[in-house]
Amino acid sequence: MCFPSLRRYEPDQVKRSAPNALSALFDSNVGLPQYCNRVYPPWTGARHRRRRAAPGTTSGGHRGRSRKGTGDDQAGRTPHAMVDEVSVRSAQLYLCTDARISEGDFVEFIDAAYSGGVDIIQLRDKTIEAAVELEYLEMLRDAAVRHGKLWAVNDRADLTALSRAPVFHVGQNDVPVAAARQLVGSGVSIGLSTHTPQQVEAALNSQALDYFCVGPVWATPTKPGRAPVGVELVAHAAELERARRDTLPWFAIGGIDLTNVNQVVDAGARRIVVVRAITDASDPTHVARQLRSALPPLPA
Repeated sequence: MCFPSLRRYEPDQVKRSAPNALSALFDSNVGLPQYCNRVYPPWTGARHRRRRAAPGTTSGGHRGRSRKGTGDDQAGRTPHAMVDEVSVRSAQLYLCTDARISEGDFVEFIDAAYSGGVDIIQLRDKTIEAAVELEYLEMLRDAAVRHGKLWAVNDRADLTALSRAPVFHVGQNDVPVAAARQLVGSGVSIGLSTHTPQQVEAALNSQALDYFCVGPVWATPTKPGRAPVGVELVAHAAELERARRDTLPWFAIGGIDLTNVNQVVDAGARRIVVVRAITDASDPTHVARQLRSALPPLPA
């Protein structure tokens, strides 16, 4: 594998170099920096035109095409190529975790989670500086590539671009989705948190999103002060989904664990985001497998 090292950044270097790095990344006449002999395809700042996937296609519109290839093929792929290969649309189990600095087992933990069936892992840690987050994103990226899974950045479009993350998630009060699209480019899947029926409907009608989350279903310490929406909003999203031929993939989120996952499934959810259910588990692999087995299969 040939990926740029993110560990060369010091905090002050990130502040100075990030604008120049982003400028280079989004200049349509300049390819991605050639950190190694492999030349990466250029990113451009072109307006994003997301095409809804037809039945039997991936989110990138590749009908019935498998791109897993051989080990040699996988060694040469870029993180962004993984969006087509392992699409958000096919994902069902999404994990948010901090950097686990106190535990000191970040790599071991994410390896265990991926091994148990987690499809996407998002690093969400407000306590670390940008340079440190880039180091952890490099570790997360390497684990995702090893397992053939996806990984995500929360809130920070600049770190998404610098780390070449294939998935970027924003909240209602974060950078607007249209602006996020201009910053991260068309090759990144963007997700949005929703908390009301109106926000769910707007997300379903959006042409700039690739997925959205519905919640928090139950109160959770990861979102203090956020009132739970209950399974009623999950049922509302499921009803809207059934009324449409083709909709965005969406995930129920907020306080979901093994004791209540059946309630969100009964309400119509087929995809979930979890935090403490796996981060607090003594055996993350086992819990991930149990959560995954509780989810209904996605329609073909």
